[in-house]
Amino acid sequence: MFKDVTLGQYYPVDSPIHRLDPRVKLLALVIYLASLFICDTFIIFVPATIFLIMCGVLSKVPFGIILKSIKPILPLIIISAAFNIFMTPGSVLCGWWIFNITDRGIYVAAFMACRLVYLIAGSAFLTLTTSPNSITDGLESGLGFLKYIKVPVHEIAMMMSIALRFIPILSDEMQKIRKAQMARGADFESGNLIKRAKALIPLLVPLFVSAFMRANELSLAMDARCYRGAEGRTKMKPLKHKAADYVSYVILLAYLVIVILLRIFLPIW
Repeated sequence: MFKDVTLGQYYPVDSPIHRLDPRVKLLALVIYLASLFICDTFIIFVPATIFLIMCGVLSKVPFGIILKSIKPILPLIIISAAFNIFMTPGSVLCGWWIFNITDRGIYVAAFMACRLVYLIAGSAFLTLTTSPNSITDGLESGLGFLKYIKVPVHEIAMMMSIALRFIPILSDEMQKIRKAQMARGADFESGNLIKRAKALIPLLVPLFVSAFMRANELSLAMDARCYRGAEGRTKMKPLKHKAADYVSYVILLAYLVIVILLRIFLPIW
């Protein structure tokens, strides 16, 4: 499961999406995620699907990588669907003991499962098409107005960038530790849920030790380079909007208008 984690990984390729300003992609992600919560009907997935297909074609990112990003959350999707099926009131279709399957429960379970899939797929596009440094610069520039109310924008952006950078590193480290433990006779596949959870302890302990060591090394490296935050820092490649960025803003505005119109004129089931 850990080898399928794609969040935080950057897919380097020359594409129109990769060349966009990171502020445009961050705004696109915010609008896309908000659109999934504006509507509570399946019709919202029509413009969302078109939006994702456009991003996939223009970014040249294989859809197989996007599907791999969804695989780790399948247990969460199944658990969420089970809770919604059995605990959502509605017209009872069938039941056993205290568990009842309702028509509304099936609808909500399917809708929430699709929403989770679309949430992860949209978020994966951001990290796959934007380097961590670009995400940091985009967040710092896009949230720059918060500096006037004493919000440490640069520090927040830096922490998010480092966290995203560490996800694939720790995933690879987990794979190495897992293979080393299996070579010593450890079994992570057999047994019930409790035994599998206990078997993860030999994985998590060295993983946490490695994470703290990497964090300490990063801290020492930043100190050695005289890192002192955002004050007085200059950028080798300052962010500048281009014609493609303004076209993207128009497309995002049109997408948002379509979603709002769907929310107004289509009833909630």
